Amino acid sequence: MNEARRDPLTGRWVIVAPGRAGRPDTTAPGPAPPSAAGAHPVAGDECPFCPGHEHLTPPEIARTGAGDPGGPGWHTRVVPNRYPIVAGPAGAAVSGHAAGDVPRRERRLATGAHEVVVLSPDHARSLGALDPDRVVEVLTVLRDRVQAQALAGHTFAQAIVNHGAAGGASLPHPHAQVVAADLTPPEIVAEIARVATGRDPCLICAEAGRQRDEDTLLIGSPGADLWCPWWSSAPYEMLLAPRRHSPSFEEADDELPAVGRVLHEGLARLGRLLGDPPYNLAVHSRPPGLASDFHWHVHVWPRLQRDGGFERATGVLVTVVDPADATRRLRSG
Repeated sequence: MNEARRDPLTGRWVIVAPGRAGRPDTTAPGPAPPSAAGAHPVAGDECPFCPGHEHLTPPEIARTGAGDPGGPGWHTRVVPNRYPIVAGPAGAAVSGHAAGDVPRRERRLATGAHEVVVLSPDHARSLGALDPDRVVEVLTVLRDRVQAQALAGHTFAQAIVNHGAAGGASLPHPHAQVVAADLTPPEIVAEIARVATGRDPCLICAEAGRQRDEDTLLIGSPGADLWCPWWSSAPYEMLLAPRRHSPSFEEADDELPAVGRVLHEGLARLGRLLGDPPYNLAVHSRPPGLASDFHWHVHVWPRLQRDGGFERATGVLVTVVDPADATRRLRSG
């Protein structure tokens, strides 16, 4: 069984999942070469996410679009991950014992659920290359799967997109993932502590308002804003937030169309400027069961540089592009 182990120096959890070493890796190593958005490798005969290959995945959990379960005709398709980070029902913690001043080793079974959301039947269309309505549809599916994991009793569910080999994608067909784990990541706890201070407006609302006042928004709409944060930790990092103050992504409804369309435009600009770069996208939301206030939002971290020893040793990330310059360049695109 996989294990989640707490780092006693940082308080962060690490999941040991040896089975993931066997996952397929058909993406060329290193960053993808510059190309127009959507110009990905052609579909291989064995791509498990292409239409007609539904038998190559585990039985599907959900879909949008037409067609019978397990067959073509879908817009998006949700299946279990064959190489999960977490799996199985929540179990009792298994802990080591303390000996003198030696820190106690803390461990537990890494339980939860890990799902893949295939974004489109088109092997060559990334999230930013989809039509705006399809991006809204993808966000709605991710919202529904996060909601389903909360109803299943899992402690925390993370929706992510790994785009490109340098972004961690092991298959080139564009897809997202929902990882529901029976632990609460310290980074999320820390974010909530900083946002939920009782101030009005909250940290996210205040920062979005500052961007509007200073005309530094990359994209603004009546329902959502996207900007390159002043504290960016990666070149061309983007932060997207609905204007309505709402703590939980799984409870999002009326704001999803605005968020989806702004996200589409932001990713499209990123692709036009940088030639479809690798990136990581993550939705941060208040975990179910927590009473703290929060403001759910979306992070996009392009993977344009490699972390070195300083970053690994200190946890201090270094970016080589000023966020103001990133905003100007993305605006011009």
